[in-house]
Amino acid sequence: MTSIDSFIKDFSEELQNQNGAIFAGAGLSAPSGFVNWKELLADIATDLGLDINKENDLVSLAQYHLNKNGGNRSSLNKAVINNFSSDNGVTENHQILTRLPVNTYWTTNYDRLIEKALEAARKIPDVKHEKEDLVHTVPDRDAIVYKMHGDAFSPNSTVITKEDYEFYDKTRGPFITALAGDFVSKTFLFLGFSFMDPNLNFVLSKIRAEFGNSSKHHYCILKKESKLNDDDVEYEYRKVQQEHFVNDLMRYNIRAVLIDSYDQITDILIAIEKRIKKDTVFISGAAHDYSPFSEEEALNFTSHVSQNLIKRNFKVVSGLGLGVGSSVIDGALKEIYINQQKTLKNQLIIRPFPQSNHAKQAWTKYREDMLDYSGIAIFMFGNKMVDGEIIDSNGVEEEFEIAKRKNLLLIPIGFTGSVAANLWSQINKEFEEHYPNIDNEFKIIFKCLGDNSLNYVQKIQAVDKLLEFLHKHIK
Repeated sequence: MTSIDSFIKDFSEELQNQNGAIFAGAGLSAPSGFVNWKELLADIATDLGLDINKENDLVSLAQYHLNKNGGNRSSLNKAVINNFSSDNGVTENHQILTRLPVNTYWTTNYDRLIEKALEAARKIPDVKHEKEDLVHTVPDRDAIVYKMHGDAFSPNSTVITKEDYEFYDKTRGPFITALAGDFVSKTFLFLGFSFMDPNLNFVLSKIRAEFGNSSKHHYCILKKESKLNDDDVEYEYRKVQQEHFVNDLMRYNIRAVLIDSYDQITDILIAIEKRIKKDTVFISGAAHDYSPFSEEEALNFTSHVSQNLIKRNFKVVSGLGLGVGSSVIDGALKEIYINQQKTLKNQLIIRPFPQSNHAKQAWTKYREDMLDYSGIAIFMFGNKMVDGEIIDSNGVEEEFEIAKRKNLLLIPIGFTGSVAANLWSQINKEFEEHYPNIDNEFKIIFKCLGDNSLNYVQKIQAVDKLLEFLHKHIK
C-alpha cells in the first residue's frame, strides 16, 4: 500500500520522464453514464432465467446466452451497441488524463471516451481495437489507445464471452505481446479496474514468471471498504478480504493507493497535473514600445529570461507575442544548442497565433490551450499600436485573466512597463491573496520586480533571483 502523497510524487516523475501509462477500466467511464458489466447483461440474465445480482461469473453468463442461441451474437451485439455507442460526454478525469504527458493508454472498455478526450485536447490518437491495427501507424500521433476488448462500433469482434477469452491468444495474441512489453517498460496507473479480467491476469502471471520482482512497479487506485447496510462482522470480513487482495497485487509489483471516496480520484489527478506543470513557464508579452528600456535592452532582457529558464530545466511556452516572441525563442535555443549542446525536444513549446480574420475569433480558446501546458506565467511589457497610438495589449490582459482562472503562479515583471506594470501593482495590493503561505524571500524579490529605480544590470539581477527562487522552491 502506498500513501497518496508518495504516489503523486512518484507517478508525476514517471510522467515527466515519459514513462507513465494509463489502464482504464469500466469505473472510469461510469460517471459518463456508461453501464458496468452487470447492467450490460441484466436483460440477458433475465432471458436465461437468472438473477444478475446473484451472478459473479459474467463471462460465463454471456457464454450461456451464446450457447442458448446456437452461437448467434446478435443480442449481445445489440446490447454493446445500445449501451456504448452513444455520444456521452467525457468526464473531468478523462480531460485531465489526456492533458498529462501520457502517450500510452490501455483499456478494456468498448466506449470511445479516451479517443474523444484526446481529440478535445488537440491530440491525435492512434486507436488499436483489432490486431490488424497494430501493424499500422497514424501519422503524427500523440498517443496510442489500445482497446484490447474491441470497440462498440465493431460489436461482433468484442471480447465478452468465455469463448472469446479462451481463443484470445489466437484471435488477439499480439495485444498480449504489446501489453507485456509496455508493462515491463512503463509505470501503469490502473483506474476504474477490478483486476477480474482473465487476459490481464494471464499477462501479469507471464511477466512475473519471466522477470520476478525486477519488473517496474505500478499503481492502482482503490476505494477503501466502507460500511454498507451489513453488520459489523460482514464489514470487518470485507476489510480483511481487501487487505489480502491488496497484498496479492504486490506479487505483480502493483501498489494500491486507497481512497475514501471516488471523488478523490479527480483531486489526485489535479495534484499530479499541477506538480507536472510547475516546470513549465508561459511567457506572456507584446511590445511596440519598449520604454523604459531601449529596444536592444528589451530584447536582450527577454532573451535572458528565456535562456535562464531553460538553464534551470524549465520548459518555456510562447505564443510569439509581438516584439518579444523572437527573443524568447532566441534565448531558449541559445541555451539548448550552444550552451548545453543538446537537441531540441520539448523544452520549448511554440504556439504562434494564426492571423486570418476567421482564426482570430478563436484566439481566446487558443490562449486557453496554451496555458493548459503551464504552471507559471510571467508577464512582460504589454502594449501595441492602434491607429498610431500606443495602448495596452488586451491580449496580455486576457492571458493574465485566463492564467488566474487556471490557478497558475502569476509573476508580472512590473519594471518592464505597460500592462505588466499594472498587473504588478494589482497583485502587490493583494499579495497575500495571490501568494498564500509563500516564502518571505519571494516577497522581497517581488518588490524588486516593480522597482523602476533599478538600472538595467540590477533588473537582470532581480530576474535572476526570481528564476533561482522558482527553481529551488516551486519547480
